Amino acid sequence: MDSRVSELFGGCCRPGGGPAVGGTLKARGAGGSSGCGGPKGKKKNGRNRGGKANNPPYLPPEAEDGNIEYKLKLVNPSQYRFEHLVTQMKWRLQEGRGEAVYQIGVEDNGLLVGLAEEEMRASLKTLHRMAEKVGADITVLREREVDYDSDMPRKITEVLVRKVPDNQQFLDLRVAVLGNVDSGKSTLLGVLTQGELDNGRGRARLNLFRHLHEIQSGRTSSISFEILGFNSKGEVVNYSDSRTAEEICESSSKMITFIDLAGHHKYLHTTIFGLTSYCPDCALLLVSANTGIAGTTREHLGLALALKVPFFIVVSKVDLCAKTTVERTVRQLERVLKQPGCHKVPMLVTSEDDAVTAAQQFAQSPNVTPIFTLSSVSGESLDLLKVFLNILPPLTNSKEQEELMQQLTEFQVDEIYTVPEVGTVVGGTLSSGICREGDRLVVGPADDGRFLELRVCSIQRNRSACRVLRAGQAATLALGDFDRALLRKGMVMVSPEMNPTICSVFEAEIVLLFHATTFRRGFQVTVHVGNVRQTAVVEKIHAKA
Repeated sequence: MDSRVSELFGGCCRPGGGPAVGGTLKARGAGGSSGCGGPKGKKKNGRNRGGKANNPPYLPPEAEDGNIEYKLKLVNPSQYRFEHLVTQMKWRLQEGRGEAVYQIGVEDNGLLVGLAEEEMRASLKTLHRMAEKVGADITVLREREVDYDSDMPRKITEVLVRKVPDNQQFLDLRVAVLGNVDSGKSTLLGVLTQGELDNGRGRARLNLFRHLHEIQSGRTSSISFEILGFNSKGEVVNYSDSRTAEEICESSSKMITFIDLAGHHKYLHTTIFGLTSYCPDCALLLVSANTGIAGTTREHLGLALALKVPFFIVVSKVDLCAKTTVERTVRQLERVLKQPGCHKVPMLVTSEDDAVTAAQQFAQSPNVTPIFTLSSVSGESLDLLKVFLNILPPLTNSKEQEELMQQLTEFQVDEIYTVPEVGTVVGGTLSSGICREGDRLVVGPADDGRFLELRVCSIQRNRSACRVLRAGQAATLALGDFDRALLRKGMVMVSPEMNPTICSVFEAEIVLLFHATTFRRGFQVTVHVGNVRQTAVVEKIHAKA
């Protein structure tokens, strides 16, 4: 990992990713602090027994916002203190939209102190009681020993607390999959979601293709969706046990929805539509180890940067290459990520400890870019990617989500179907507000610019019934006998209170990344705005003030 990560996170990281919790700590003994971590902001650093100054390892100081909580210890709290701790846990879970991480044995200023075995066991027991009180589950992510210059070993334990919010069926995270053609995108998704390794000839990807020509050519030309679930204990839930999508949804407390996009340059407009329309939380950029950065890889990287979509990188097909070839590809990626246009800090993930650290730092800083090297055939390092996806928290905070839900309803229409005995069905993403069964909305604009009234008959998310849809969630809506011929991709379904209007002329601020000819007045372009894809003509160019 680049040395700049240390600067980014207060020197808490070492090359390789994880917090450096080795070394002698300059800190006060645990006995001199309160039984539950002490009051905020009142902890002091002591000195080691030798009285010599050293450089103790630190995590970043605890933030008031966010889903990460530091606790020095949680031993036999009073009833009043316990209730306060439970309230605190509810706040952290709300901030993380159902997930929180507790660092036990860490002071509020980030100093890694550690606890003796008995104190740690008592603290975890208290944490378990707190989780039971709020209806959550806890999973120990990792334990690290701290050299405290003591006869007794001292540990720091990192714990994941997960609770599905009362108004949701599961936690949801959307990941767009980018990469050059033949880099192994569909194969990787097939291995993750089906639970079986590939045979080296693309068997794992067959269930993902939607069209015959995709099966024949082995190349994705459309947008498809695949789901990977994790239960409350962090175990993978997928199709490996012949589960249906409904069973996966019911058994999972966290759902990763992969948006499989096309890699061939011919289908670049489809890839752009997927990135702008489906609002992914982050992107997975797949790079083949034997070809490196080739074809559309740079274009896909540029799209993610331009749209400000956080991304991590997976180097695939390492089973086909010598170790030196894989290392060369990783170095090539690191050089590109450090260029002025990217300003990213690459972080190579080589162990489970690195994967945990990468997930947390990826959520905390947009500059960190984790890099995984794996094989869909041998399964090498595949578990590291699963650990990363399990721990990766939602990248939008609860305040932003609440603000979106308080706005008027707006649903983007991305797909249109006709289902026997159901009628017209539209698929897309709710960009703002709340949508319920039976709601009356207006859809448009039609060819004449009007908005037409309709009624939402039923809602489904990830192939299972759902009564309420909230901002940021993707779903399909049944519209009954509404005439399909009146609908088209790019339309919006909005609340009648919005009183929607249309426009044919607008102003836009653009940044020209690359163009083969002169960009001038009269130039014809294709505009992508959310789910809208429309041809346009440049009428006038204003110089930037």
